[in-house]
Amino acid sequence: MGHLRIPALPRNFFSVLCQSMSKALEINGAHKSFDGVEVVKGINFDIEPGEIFGLLGPNGAGKSTTINMIGGVSHIGSGSIRVFGKDVVDDYMDTRRMTGVMHQEVTLDVFFSIAQALRLHSGYYGVPYDEKWANLLIDRLALGPHIHKKTNQLSGGMKRRYMVAKALIHRPKLLILDEPTAGVDVELRRTLWDFVQDVNREGTTILLTTHYLQEAEEVCGRIAIMNKGKIVACEKKEDLLQTFEQKKLRIRVADKISDIPAALTGFTPKKIYGNHGLEFCLDLDCSASTVLDGISNSGLVVSDIETEKPSLEEVFIRFTEEGSLTSEL
Repeated sequence: MGHLRIPALPRNFFSVLCQSMSKALEINGAHKSFDGVEVVKGINFDIEPGEIFGLLGPNGAGKSTTINMIGGVSHIGSGSIRVFGKDVVDDYMDTRRMTGVMHQEVTLDVFFSIAQALRLHSGYYGVPYDEKWANLLIDRLALGPHIHKKTNQLSGGMKRRYMVAKALIHRPKLLILDEPTAGVDVELRRTLWDFVQDVNREGTTILLTTHYLQEAEEVCGRIAIMNKGKIVACEKKEDLLQTFEQKKLRIRVADKISDIPAALTGFTPKKIYGNHGLEFCLDLDCSASTVLDGISNSGLVVSDIETEKPSLEEVFIRFTEEGSLTSEL
């Protein structure tokens, strides 16, 4: 399938141009409580137009509540949220029209077919139904054979595809995806990400939450990590990965080993895995040759070697584990 082609800019071009100079999303001091329990605690972050931005965190961190405040599903307790310069409270009609949300929970229009529901959802935002755009969504998300089915007759994967189409039917400038690939197979996950990246290349800003950290590492330029209602990190992906000052070095030797050779006891931490493997954590600027010299001096023969830089998963655990020393941003 070819790349996505979005129709031309709307007639109010200069208005759109002015909006494009604003942040796609600005959250300043946003709080939210339920029954006296504060679940979002004065968070601050912003997203530039055209970004794919990751908002990560464990269950209960406050991510979905934050998304609900952006999309107008939940009232803001205090603070402010702006979408392309428009306040989500004072200018709610504009901000909702500019925002498309795929919620984590599967929500269906059980009385309607896919074709009927997409037509209705365009009207919810006061946007004329664009049949060419709808057909493009249906084609790229492989919904064509199912468009006359009621939405509750769809498989789990098709329901997810339909929800992406529903979030995009009014051609929003900001697309929010809350766990878009939860519970779907690898093939569908790849199909969805190919499509989402095409949408982004054509100018749509994307805010993503996911528990598949490899997905976030692959597609996001900047990432915020949320924990217990607070933003505990917000950096470019590369800068987050650099917060780890060590890399892993794994060496497999030909002979069976049970103890760390004396020449290698100065490297910490270290461990034996299996019967032939040694693992070390080295400073990022430390050469593996130092360890290899120690192995050679111990009379061991190396059969395999690999280095592994810190992953987003390790960064995520560091910022969200109990007792973390990270400070609120």
